[in-house]
Amino acid sequence: MALYRFRVTFEDYDDVTREIDVKSNQTFEDLHRAIHQSTGYNPEYSSSFYISNDQWMKGEEITYLPNQRRIDRGVSLMERVKLSSFIDDPHQKFYYTFNFDRPFDFHVELMKIILEDAPGVTYPAVIKSVGEAPKQFGNVFNPTALPAESEEFDFLNEEMGFNPEDADDLTEVVDEEAETDEVPLHVDDEEEEDEFGSEFSDNEGFEDDGKAHEDY
Repeated sequence: MALYRFRVTFEDYDDVTREIDVKSNQTFEDLHRAIHQSTGYNPEYSSSFYISNDQWMKGEEITYLPNQRRIDRGVSLMERVKLSSFIDDPHQKFYYTFNFDRPFDFHVELMKIILEDAPGVTYPAVIKSVGEAPKQFGNVFNPTALPAESEEFDFLNEEMGFNPEDADDLTEVVDEEAETDEVPLHVDDEEEEDEFGSEFSDNEGFEDDGKAHEDY
């Protein structure tokens, strides 16, 4: 039985590669599972292979765990399609997207066709592994992993150009303004009476009534 040897590379992590041998009569699902045997990922997520050209442009789709839209479109299923059905080029390429909700994209390229499989080997077989695969969900922000409250405050201060060390100076300015603007809440009754009494006194500038009558 002929073997296909594929080189599998992360699109965004080209220093991480795998080489995998698969029998020609095995399916795209077998290759899908072999890839994640080599990455350590859980393969049970909706994913697709796309027949590709040398520029990695997506063509016909072959999918795993399709959503209803893909089912209605009549997409081919990985478990039903043998690799040999789409190998017509000695350097055939497939663009592969794993987990559409939190995707990793891969380039899958046929390196060579081996005419006979090795006895005693279970295929697919990972024959070469270079580099450590990134964490399965490491490429997506986890909304539950929020920073501590103090860290959020520091971040906002940094964004707004505010230096927490200036807080003491600001407090002193506020205290000084409070002192200068302070108005007494109670006024002495006698002082208030004297103030208005002297201003509006009926006797100011006048002599007593008896003296006034003597002038006429």
